[in-house]
Amino acid sequence: MATPMAAELGHIINILVLSSLAGLATGFGAAVVLIGKPGRRVFGFFGGFAAGVMITVSFLNLILKPWKISGPTLTIVGFVFGSVLIFFLDSLLPHTYFSVKEKGAIKPELFKVGMLMTIGMTIHNVPEGIAVGAGYLQLHALGFLIATAIGLHNIPEGMAVALPIHASGASKRTAFKLALLSGMVEPVGAFFAGLFLDIFRGLIPIALAFAGGVMVFLTLDELIPTMRNHGHEHSTSLGIIAGCVVMLGLLGYFGI
Repeated sequence: MATPMAAELGHIINILVLSSLAGLATGFGAAVVLIGKPGRRVFGFFGGFAAGVMITVSFLNLILKPWKISGPTLTIVGFVFGSVLIFFLDSLLPHTYFSVKEKGAIKPELFKVGMLMTIGMTIHNVPEGIAVGAGYLQLHALGFLIATAIGLHNIPEGMAVALPIHASGASKRTAFKLALLSGMVEPVGAFFAGLFLDIFRGLIPIALAFAGGVMVFLTLDELIPTMRNHGHEHSTSLGIIAGCVVMLGLLGYFGI
């Protein structure tokens, strides 16, 4: 029979594994787009699919579950805090979307856009790691689903980081490394969240609501606008619907 300390260590290891896999998806997105840039319809659909997954998980799990456990007040506080915090972090960064139309010699303006995207994604990935940690400690299957949702979300993020850096004239290796680095910050947030919440388990519901606020803001403010601007609007909308339907089916199948 496992001791409490061994069980806690097992939880932390599993959280690190899940969050690391979600973070690695950023590098996967960068690799895919550097090997062969997807068409606008494919890009828009896949980004929309990721958004649908994120929105469904956020409202049905990260928000509804703490609502049932701790009531509306704490849930609203956590949700608002998560949304406001990520909004504040966004406001600290010069905000611009990427462009991939220019190629050739090094173009400082495009490289700057790519670096800003890298910094922004790195900051965003810390609270995403917290979401994985809080979800896993609430219910192991929930942690897995959150990591899956964030991983899907991170693939187009990896594209958004790598494309402008490579288009500026930097090598594919440099673009890939920077995208991967931004994603691998995610286990850091998951690790500290896992340590803290494993001790103070009463805070897990508000941490889930906080994560919900973060994920909803990122989806509505970052992911969907980027996909609609650089993908295909109708494909993005169809992707959102498909993502919601698939995640609803998975939640129903696993009974989460």
